[in-house]
Amino acid sequence: QVQLVESGGGLVQAGGSLRLSCLASGSMLRINDMGWYRQAPGKQRELVAAIRSGGITNYADSVKGRFTISRDNAKNTVYLQMNSLKPEDTAVYYCTARDPISISWVWGQGTQVTVSS
Repeated sequence: QVQLVESGGGLVQAGGSLRLSCLASGSMLRINDMGWYRQAPGKQRELVAAIRSGGITNYADSVKGRFTISRDNAKNTVYLQMNSLKPEDTAVYYCTARDPISISWVWGQGTQVTVSS
């Protein structure tokens, strides 16, 4: 089964930038759907951005124009570039991918992003 490891979270001031990375075990060439979700304290987990193998992307309205999702199949990595960060972006960010064999979604352990005002 695919395994995912996120990195790149941290503390940043409002208006700043961070880039999250998600390293997938095995070849990403077989993984069609990948994405980033986030969960803030007391809130439900929500989709932030998603990307398909052909490069088609979609974003939550709250991050459009500020966040960019991309994937590098040669490095087995999907990225989330986050610019113009706001305090409301504070959350644990999770990488997810649909395993090509089981067709189930697998999740990383999460990485904390904290944006101070």
